[in-house]
Amino acid sequence: MIHFVVHDENDSVGVVVVEGVKAGATLTGWIMDQDKEITFKAANDIPIGHKLAIKPLAKGDTVIKYGTDIGRVVAGIGLGEHAHVHNIKTKRW
Repeated sequence: MIHFVVHDENDSVGVVVVEGVKAGATLTGWIMDQDKEITFKAANDIPIGHKLAIKPLAKGDTVIKYGTDIGRVVAGIGLGEHAHVHNIKTKRW
């Protein structure tokens, strides 16, 4: 079962595509461009449609989703953690 999708292996986040992801659950993700799977544990509960970190991100890092810069990290995000407005902000303003 695929729990999240990633566009490219160089992205830093994936998007959860199933309901009910709970902290501690083992998740399988599909990296679309390379047609391969990755697996790791969810560090937090993550709602469907929200992002999760597929690599550790430090404060100030750029977040890449679907090959595009979507913002900067404002609070460190560990592998498998929920990545959303509480730890990512746009660079637009």
